[in-house]
Amino acid sequence: MLRSSTRLLACLLMLFALAACQPPVRLMPAPAVFLNGEHNLFGANANLDRSSDIQVFYATNRVPFGPSGARAYTVFPGDELHLGVANLSIGGGGRSWDWLYEQSTNASAERRPQLLVNSMDEKASVAPGASVDEPGEEALAFLRLVDEALARSADPNLTIYVHGANTSVGRATAQAAQYRHFTGRNSVVLSFIWPSAENFMRFSHDVAKAGGTAPAFAQLVRMLSQHTRARHINVIAYSSGAMVASPGLAILGTPTAGYDPASARLGEVYFPAPDADFRQFVSELQVYHGYPQRVTVTVNMRDSVLVLSRLHQRGSRAGRPDPTELSPEDAQWMIDASNRLDFDLISASADDLPGMDRRSHIFWYDHPWVSSDVLLKMLFHMAPEERGLQRNQNEADLQFWTFPENYEARLDEVMDQLVQTASAPPAAGTEAKGTTQ
Repeated sequence: MLRSSTRLLACLLMLFALAACQPPVRLMPAPAVFLNGEHNLFGANANLDRSSDIQVFYATNRVPFGPSGARAYTVFPGDELHLGVANLSIGGGGRSWDWLYEQSTNASAERRPQLLVNSMDEKASVAPGASVDEPGEEALAFLRLVDEALARSADPNLTIYVHGANTSVGRATAQAAQYRHFTGRNSVVLSFIWPSAENFMRFSHDVAKAGGTAPAFAQLVRMLSQHTRARHINVIAYSSGAMVASPGLAILGTPTAGYDPASARLGEVYFPAPDADFRQFVSELQVYHGYPQRVTVTVNMRDSVLVLSRLHQRGSRAGRPDPTELSPEDAQWMIDASNRLDFDLISASADDLPGMDRRSHIFWYDHPWVSSDVLLKMLFHMAPEERGLQRNQNEADLQFWTFPENYEARLDEVMDQLVQTASAPPAAGTEAKGTTQ
């Protein structure tokens, strides 16, 4: 008993020591689509910026301080939505493109480089009650910057990245930047930075603030759809980011006087390891389902983070769901939705993904197969079967998808087909446009 108590105390002390620690963001392992020398998304970018520097847009409802050209943001929620441009470097010290290219296409890189935020350049602030039609001159100027970036981009869609809990501004921005980097820098990305406490021991704070941020998220999407040329607005909402995006999408999916949900032009919506109450998630999905081009949820039923979250929240999570919690009507709706073309449930299991930690919560960017699948979904709007995944059905007729043993061979075939049928850089929202050579 004494030994068990000592171990428990040691674990608790370690948790407290790590609670406020934000590890650096290192360039994620190269997706499998970058490991085949015949295919390369960087080569698909006619306007590729061959630099270790990278920019992403951002929006946050955190309270700011410091000059507008070098903003810092607190963990406290504010009333205004702040819009700006984040400037980052990969590796630091003015590294060459040849060096970064090697790091981005090599599976055996021993110590991947850090992504470092150099500055947060705030361009505008928007009040919570501001009209989406007329958000103000500064906000319109910011939206023109987004529009100009889209005009130069091979991908006509805009992707919003929504981070998880216990995440700093720097970490949220760097994660968005590395996603942009591995689209071959073909996609325009905006990081939506909600007021996480940046502390593992204050998860309750993050749960409360995430849900309260949903209206600001919906306001942002409406402004972007109304004032930019984005063909569609894509959303990647990781982990607790689902507690922001899911209710935000439900707001966007609810018609009101003078607002048609179709005007939001939602594209691909992707929930990797969503840490949101399963029952509420399904309820919200039923509100906005049908407006995005495709909704995808990727789960790991051994996800250790979601095991702890279930204990804390007293309910299963959407990324590790317990179907018995649903009413018969909601359960049947999920079964029906899984058999439609615009909703996909993907299983990310260590049994199918070689080298994956069985308890992984970060598989969607940490495992080269899963990150490749994300890129194919977001860039090309391909259905799971077209991306090389394998169809499955359980005893209740729920359809789900897995990674087959020969996934790498299937991926090569997919990429070969894309190259054969396209002659321009990848353009999301069209049918397999783009060369990947």
